[in-house]
Amino acid sequence: MPKPAGLDSDAPLSLAYLTYRGKPHVGGQGVYTRHLTKALADLGHSVEVFGGQPYPELDERVALTKLPSLDLFNDHYPGRFPAYWEFKTRHDLLETAVFCTGQFPEPLAFSARVKHHLRARLGEFDLVHDNQCLGYGIAKLEQQIPLIVTLHHPITRDRMLEMDAAPNRFKRVSIGRWYGFVKMQGRVASQMPRVVVVSENSIQDIHTDMGVPLENMRLVPVGVDPELFKPLDNVERVPGRLITTASADVALKGLSYLVEAMAKLRADGHDISLTIIGKPKPGKSMDLIDEYGLAPHIQFVSGVTDERIVELYDEAELAVVPSLYEGFSLPAIEAMCTGTPLVATDGGALPEVTGADGDTVFRCRKGDADDLASTIRDALADPDARARIGAAGRHRVLDRWTWRRCAQLTVEQYRDVLAMPDNVAKLRANGRLDA
Repeated sequence: MPKPAGLDSDAPLSLAYLTYRGKPHVGGQGVYTRHLTKALADLGHSVEVFGGQPYPELDERVALTKLPSLDLFNDHYPGRFPAYWEFKTRHDLLETAVFCTGQFPEPLAFSARVKHHLRARLGEFDLVHDNQCLGYGIAKLEQQIPLIVTLHHPITRDRMLEMDAAPNRFKRVSIGRWYGFVKMQGRVASQMPRVVVVSENSIQDIHTDMGVPLENMRLVPVGVDPELFKPLDNVERVPGRLITTASADVALKGLSYLVEAMAKLRADGHDISLTIIGKPKPGKSMDLIDEYGLAPHIQFVSGVTDERIVELYDEAELAVVPSLYEGFSLPAIEAMCTGTPLVATDGGALPEVTGADGDTVFRCRKGDADDLASTIRDALADPDARARIGAAGRHRVLDRWTWRRCAQLTVEQYRDVLAMPDNVAKLRANGRLDA
């Protein structure tokens, strides 16, 4: 079997990459998975992705091994109860048992599935890279094979914002139970010898909320493909067109505030339209769209190619990230890379990512629909500022964030982890190094 020439060499690595949920075109996990694994392949490394539904879309050089869940939260029937004939393994029973307690079961169940699958294949890989699953099975895997984790942001912040937005005590209790897996993730992350984090803001929040030691975390920002996400000469901006990304209608993403801001602007006579990259899903934002009669002025777009997404950005006069919290924000840097001027809140890591107000972004306060509406109004009224901020935003991204650079920094972390004495012993035990 192939073996690394040495721990300090530039020899290609054999990597097992884990993603329990890899939705292709919206949602950071799927985008991160697709582009990072492609960039790792570009650097000459061998990558096999192990994933649950929805499965990621990958470069042809990257193998995908499907570890199907019961898919209880698919887009068509979210929260469904499985039929008896669907139970094929003990992991299916585990997933359903956790679901019956009111908790989100996928991280724990996927970690059990992947641990079971990889136990017979430890000799095929140098290292396992877990993308924010952090189930108990991941901790057990780390005892057998070198392992590294990417933690984009602490899900504790999602839980806090959802509970703050809950209309009553019963709903808050339900949300707290649903996010029960967060405690598990904190315990597992705290045991990992290396946690890759995508922003300085996330490092501090993960340490505060989840107890992960600061010395175990390393900053590796995510990236964008500048040859794909770029200004298009043959596409014209549509007057008054806004664009945003919403993988889910949850409090953290702040979509409801953008809908309210849009209603205020239209009530003041502004001809505003909105493209949402994502699927319409029941929730507060959809209720507000109906309440304000905005459906004719909003289009949802999903399941399209990256090339079409770039065209949509180039058709918009402004991209908007209305989030209450972001650990990084891929949609922000993708919009900036196309040269589309960006309106973004001060939530989480967004100021760190998007830069200074007036230089590379139009900044507004998080959770403030009035300030968001005012910021959009002022930006639409100033074409010179839009052109300047759009161009400066692209330069900021090109100077800092590409997927190749992300992959290079990630490989540096791989080699650092592989050189740890405990992991050298694991490599020898697995036959990846000569005794």
